[in-house]
Amino acid sequence: MHELALQLLAWLFLAALLAGFIDAIAGGGGMVTIPAMLLAGIPPLQVLGTNKLQAVFGSGAASWSYARAGHVDLRGQWPMALGAALGAVGGALLATAMPTDWLRAVLPLLLVAIALYFGVKRDVGELERHRRISPLLFGLLFVPAIGFYDGVFGPGTGSFLMLGFVSLAGFGILKATAHTKFLNFGSNVGALLVFVAAGAVLWKVGLVMGAGQWIGARLGARFAMRRGARVIRPLLVVVSIALALRLLADPAHPLRQWAGG
Repeated sequence: MHELALQLLAWLFLAALLAGFIDAIAGGGGMVTIPAMLLAGIPPLQVLGTNKLQAVFGSGAASWSYARAGHVDLRGQWPMALGAALGAVGGALLATAMPTDWLRAVLPLLLVAIALYFGVKRDVGELERHRRISPLLFGLLFVPAIGFYDGVFGPGTGSFLMLGFVSLAGFGILKATAHTKFLNFGSNVGALLVFVAAGAVLWKVGLVMGAGQWIGARLGARFAMRRGARVIRPLLVVVSIALALRLLADPAHPLRQWAGG
């Protein structure tokens, strides 16, 4: 039994390492870690809480790597990160009280739309453009809304933040990636606080996976900084489509239930 437990922890560590690498570049790390924990036999509520714990390590490591390279000013972004955290607290609290079937139903369609946006507009994010919304409105409206979504459900948060930074704030895609990870760090911390209070975090599993996330995120951030938009944009398209297909593959997904009904 002890040997089996060690094998499971080793498997989850490797899954988190891969997730951290992918997430640091294009988001979507939960597409790897959540199924891995479910396959390991962890109950769904503990999966959500533990996933937030290990994700804090990945988004924190990626944020630090991007900041050290000068792609994001962490001090200047603290207000937005706090807004994402507060939004996530509200979302996580709502998730404990209300069903989220409508979010699960709409999410694959939104992810496909994001993939098409970045896939069809091949020059998007190559250069910084004029912003379409003021930094104040972006921080007060868009960021807490995405943080709220991350708390209430979560998958695709990185893709939505990336889309906002590129299409609304006018960021280049590498700068958008760097800022996305720091705001995602904020929303992860906010949601984690709620799950800790609810007793839904498996600390040993989360810390082992957090170590994997830390290593993977550092490697992914370095890779993204070397390759830039050439690797970030196509991986973002692939991750968005893969996450949409992964959600639709679930027999319990509302769209499949409605189609079957």
